[in-house]
Amino acid sequence: MEDKIKLLETFENEYPGRDYNIIHTAPEFTSLCPKTGQPDFATIIIEYIPDKLCIELKSLKHYLNSFRNDGIFFESVTNEILDDLVSVCKPRYMLITSEFNVRGGISSVIEAEYEKEDYRDMEILN
Repeated sequence: MEDKIKLLETFENEYPGRDYNIIHTAPEFTSLCPKTGQPDFATIIIEYIPDKLCIELKSLKHYLNSFRNDGIFFESVTNEILDDLVSVCKPRYMLITSEFNVRGGISSVIEAEYEKEDYRDMEILN
């Protein structure tokens, strides 16, 4: 199996002294239900405050597309995306929101959040 994290690229944040939000929305995310093998469709929203690095968009697109043939639960895919993106760009803060389309009469929204350990302490000192 391909190591998905290798698909992700970053570039230097030109404003590391400033907190600012970056929000990327991927409305065409697909993966497979691990129980039925049927496709699951979602909008993935990636919100983060960068530190030294930002995520390059073309590589993010290829990374998200790499889930297309994976049988994976909603909760797992959301947390895997968070873990991979945090390990690559080491943001101050990140929130992944996965809004999955209705399946079996139920829609699901999964949120996974990361905050750099000393980030809020830095804010208080400033």
